[in-house]
Amino acid sequence: MQTRQLGCSDLHITPIGVGTWAIGGGEWKYGWGAQDDGDSVAAIVRAVELGINWIDTAAAYGGGHSEVRVGEALRALGERDRPIVATKCSRIVQPDGGVSSCLKAQSIKAEVDASLRRLGVGCIDLMQVHWPDPPEDVEEGWGALAECVQAGKARWIGVSNFSVEQMRRCQAIHPITSLQPPYSMLNRGVEAELLPFCAEHKIGVIVYSPMHRGLLTGGFSHQRVEELDPTDHRRNAPDFQEPALSATLTLVDKLRPIAEEARITPAQLAIAWTLRRSEVTAAIVGARRPGQVEETARAGDVTLTRDQIARIDALITERDRTLA
Repeated sequence: MQTRQLGCSDLHITPIGVGTWAIGGGEWKYGWGAQDDGDSVAAIVRAVELGINWIDTAAAYGGGHSEVRVGEALRALGERDRPIVATKCSRIVQPDGGVSSCLKAQSIKAEVDASLRRLGVGCIDLMQVHWPDPPEDVEEGWGALAECVQAGKARWIGVSNFSVEQMRRCQAIHPITSLQPPYSMLNRGVEAELLPFCAEHKIGVIVYSPMHRGLLTGGFSHQRVEELDPTDHRRNAPDFQEPALSATLTLVDKLRPIAEEARITPAQLAIAWTLRRSEVTAAIVGARRPGQVEETARAGDVTLTRDQIARIDALITERDRTLA
C-alpha cells in the first residue's frame, strides 16, 4: 500500500488507518455497544498484516479502554511490525459515562503520561487535542503538548475538530502537524475553508467517519437501526432518525451501481470518495472485527474516475435537496 507524508512531519502513513472508537466498548456516552476485546486486537493485527501502518485512538474511547486494546495489539505485533500510533487528549470520561473537556496544562500532561502507560510505548508518534473545548484554553492546552514534544513524550502534535481561527492561534505557539476533521458524503463542511487552509500551511489532514458511522457502508436498513444495541450512541444520533435516515438509505441504493462499475463495495466507495481530495492525507476507518478491515483496507488503492465522482456528487446534491 502506498504512503503519504503527513504535513511537514517525517511520518509517512498509508491512505487508510485503523480507527478504534468503537472498540472502546459501550460503557460510556458515545459508545458503540458491546465489543469483544479479542476481536478488537485481532482487527488491529489483521490491519497491519494487510499493509496499514497506523492506528488512531483516544483516551476518551471507553475511558482508556481502547488504548489498552491498542497496547495489546502492539505487543502482539512486536517491535519490527509496530505501526505508527496516534492518540488524542482533552476529553475525559467520567464515572457515570459522561464526557467532560479540559485543556489545562496539568491535565493535558497527566493525560499524555496515562496514554503512554496504557499504550506501553515510550513516545507517542502523533498526539492530538481531541476538541477545542473550552475554547478559551486552546493556547494553554496546545502549549502543554508542545512541552511534551520537548520532553520526548510525543514526536508530533496535531488537532482535531478545530476551526481555522483556532489553528491560527495554535500556530503562533508551535507548528501543527495535522488536522483531524469529520468528512463524508453526508458531511462536507471542511471543503470550504479547512481543506484550503491546511493545503496552504502544509498541515496534513486525517479525516474521520468517512463512512458516516456505518450509514454509507451499504449494510444499514431501517430494521438494523431499530436493532442497534441499547448502549450504541447511534440510536439517538440525528442522522439515524427520519427523514435523514430514509434519504441516506436511498442515496446508498443509488450509489450501488457506481460501486459495482468500479468493482468495489459501497463502503470502499465512500472511503475512496473522501480520498479524492488532494488535501486529504488519509482516512480513519473503524474496525471491530478482522473481516471489516479486510474489506475497507482496499479502499486505499482505489482511484475514482472524474465521471464517477461527478455522478456521486450529483446524487449527494439530490439527497441534500430532499432534506432542504
